[in-house]
Amino acid sequence: MRRRTFVQRALGTGLVAPLGAAGVAAAGQPAPPRAAAPVDAPATVLARDGVAERAAWVARLTRIADPVLSHLAAGTLKRAMPVEQADGANRAPVTHLEALGRLLAGLGPWLALPAADTAEGRARARLLDLARRSIAQAVDPASPDALNFTTDRQPLVDAAFLAHAIVRAPAALADGIDAATRTRLVAALTSTRTITPSFSNWLLFTAMVEAGLARLGAPWDRTRVDYALRQHAQWYVGDGHYGDGPEFHWDYYNSFVIQPMLLDVLDALSPEASPGTKAETNAAWTAMRAPALARARRYAAVQERLIGPDGSFPAIGRSIAYRAGAFQLLAQIALRRALPDGVDPGQVRAALSAVMIRTLDAPGTFDADGWLRIGLAGHQPGIGEGYISTGSLYLCAAALLPLGLPPSDEFWTAPVEEWTSRRAC
Repeated sequence: MRRRTFVQRALGTGLVAPLGAAGVAAAGQPAPPRAAAPVDAPATVLARDGVAERAAWVARLTRIADPVLSHLAAGTLKRAMPVEQADGANRAPVTHLEALGRLLAGLGPWLALPAADTAEGRARARLLDLARRSIAQAVDPASPDALNFTTDRQPLVDAAFLAHAIVRAPAALADGIDAATRTRLVAALTSTRTITPSFSNWLLFTAMVEAGLARLGAPWDRTRVDYALRQHAQWYVGDGHYGDGPEFHWDYYNSFVIQPMLLDVLDALSPEASPGTKAETNAAWTAMRAPALARARRYAAVQERLIGPDGSFPAIGRSIAYRAGAFQLLAQIALRRALPDGVDPGQVRAALSAVMIRTLDAPGTFDADGWLRIGLAGHQPGIGEGYISTGSLYLCAAALLPLGLPPSDEFWTAPVEEWTSRRAC
């Protein structure tokens, strides 16, 4: 079933807005009785302290990451990972890079934390080792899991997510790989320059690839970055929102791509980021940083209010199969310790946890072997557009960005608070 048909049917039965595990049925199936859905999930969240909440986040992250990184590190990802997709979509050539890039973009800040002799620290060390070995397999031409960076247009997108991971965790994922892998990774990212981006958020994919190359100490193209930054400055439409190209789209791409990449490209290529980029930057880019952050903080405030009292949120626009990844920007602003006035760490932690319970803990989210399946709350293949496949779904990991804050940070130690819509009800 096409996404449009799914949404039309949902509208006809009153299921959409807000849309959560209680309000969505698998495509072609009747909605389950209300009592079968975890309607008390937010109350469970509010009963937890930050220590228990962090442990739950780490458990989710590990569950999401393990199949991808374990198989890719062993050179068995292509053989083992199912490719769920729309009929005739032919996403097999691109889906594996999607899984790696999107997963590591969310995982990176947590992997970058200092080593610790704790249960969490040991889990992090294991996944960091797997991540480094996975990158080595991905860019080794002799590997059975050598990934596609040039065929079709999609590899530009996911090379950018991989570059985003490098920008977010340069010491762990750039400095921590061997020289041969680093050389191959530079070549793989550089090879995506043959792909022409759309006149949309895709311009930021080209910019992020260049930022990743800069962080790897490789030559990078200033013009590609400058064009993307200047166009997006022109596409700002107000109240914390950018157009996706010349027109505004009411969807979550301000959070999936636009604002997170804008912030991190500007930071990665700032004069203070590294000595290697100082001579390449200019005053125009520096002047963009404060407005970009102010707009992102405003959009984060909007995102917090979109989270319903039960952890549901409006299923609007494209790519709702990215689940909790719709709140990457809110998670990133929390990671940056830049939450807007009136939005406190305890309420954001609780709100994001509620979204994860709705979208990541719903029955049917994972198959029997632990791979993500298409859906927003459980398994709903009908909401997958033609560009969605199994690898695409790993953008949900971006909701877990605050794990990059240490356990002692206020985000984890602050008392739990009700989020805005929870208070309003």
